[in-house]
Amino acid sequence: MSASNRYPTPPDGQIYRQEEAGFQKKLKPRQIQMIAIGGAIGTGLFLGAGGRLAVAGPSLVLVHALCGFFAFLVLRALGELIMHRPSSGSFVSYAREFYGEKLAFAAGWMYWLNWAMTSVADVTAVAVYMNFFKAYVPWLAGIDQWVFALTALVVVLAMNMLSVKVFGELEFWFSLIKVLSLLSFLCIGIWFVLTGTPVAGHTPGLHLISEGGGLFPHGVLPAMLVIQGVVFAYASVELIGTAAGETQDPRQVMPRAIRTVVLRLVVFYVGSVLLLSLLLPYTAYKSGESPFVTFFGAIGIEGADIIMNLVVLTAVLSSLNAGLYSTGRILHSMAISGSAPAALGRMNRQGVPYLGIAVTAAVTVLGVVMNGLVPDAAFEIAMNVAALGIITAWAVIVLCQLKLWYLAKQGKMQRPDFRMFGAPFTGIVTLAFLLGVVVLMAFDYPIGTWTVASLLVIAPALTIGWHLSRDRIHAISRAHGETEFRL
Repeated sequence: MSASNRYPTPPDGQIYRQEEAGFQKKLKPRQIQMIAIGGAIGTGLFLGAGGRLAVAGPSLVLVHALCGFFAFLVLRALGELIMHRPSSGSFVSYAREFYGEKLAFAAGWMYWLNWAMTSVADVTAVAVYMNFFKAYVPWLAGIDQWVFALTALVVVLAMNMLSVKVFGELEFWFSLIKVLSLLSFLCIGIWFVLTGTPVAGHTPGLHLISEGGGLFPHGVLPAMLVIQGVVFAYASVELIGTAAGETQDPRQVMPRAIRTVVLRLVVFYVGSVLLLSLLLPYTAYKSGESPFVTFFGAIGIEGADIIMNLVVLTAVLSSLNAGLYSTGRILHSMAISGSAPAALGRMNRQGVPYLGIAVTAAVTVLGVVMNGLVPDAAFEIAMNVAALGIITAWAVIVLCQLKLWYLAKQGKMQRPDFRMFGAPFTGIVTLAFLLGVVVLMAFDYPIGTWTVASLLVIAPALTIGWHLSRDRIHAISRAHGETEFRL
């Protein structure tokens, strides 16, 4: 292994400066707050929770609480890294700094795979939501599901090619709609529970859980097997790391955003799933339909389910928008270092890495094809593959924070004031949890099993890709004057 791969590049090196060059620092604090909150409220909750409630029952509340705790630890680890050095390359840049180019290469491409598959899941969700309207709009009945998916991709791609200022404003309003809709659901749902007003003939309350077989109506194993889906639901909390590179004064804005987002996510995720379990029997929910639409369709208010379906449609467009934004920046960072083709580092006059975004969009066309071939399984397949990418991303974030902690303990670096509490133990526990999720995925036959088995293809592909890119990566390091750097 060459020296340039064994040792991290100094944080003030030319690669890091070039990595940030061209980006416009135009994301405002209010936009960062909403991106941090709304970015993680997307397809996994609005669509995926219905199918998971049907499988795991009320135990999904406990699963959401568990995964939310570890998402919180990942965010705290990322927050410490951001305070150490804000970067639009996020954890890929930190992997390069602390572990070298090989890990940065693998982490970057796995994260791109995550968001490419998330985009597939998102366009699938758009198509599913549009299918809902076929019962109300006759002329939609003749349109195939894949047409809705393609239309969503084209519209969101066009929006993402605009400046980061426009992206921030669009994402602010998208996220605000999601947050307000969930708050409305929480308020209305709590009113139904407190007043005992029946929902579709069922009186809300804890008795729906006890009479339906308890927390684990189908046993503990189904609850454990849906963990990877819940991890996917929390995906995007790490998006705040990418946004840090395009924020004015990130060291002041980011700690507050990270502190507030965790509590709010717990309220929205755990609170929403708990309330759904109290309002209707878990058997009332089903895969392919948003549980929120199910509830509003059951309360007898004409048009409530239509409005909620429009809201969740907005939510998934927001998730797709954020995914294209994130992968564009990650591929730009990798192109600068040589881990991706140089063309992917190109920017337009508005500071948008347009080719990186376009590549992800091109792969998302796969989602359009899947919606044409296997419309019923497209969402689950994409979600499981995306979960592999997000688990890798979270693991790399924790590994980088652990390396920062280790170097600080040796007196070779200084940790920022905002740091991961309980280090290194909290980091080690988080890594063990993520490994456990992968093991559980393997037992979720057939999709989960085949997803884990896909590592037999992904790992060799990454290895081959690294060997093909290695000389270019090292040549770029030498061209920038980066030499061996021992911390």
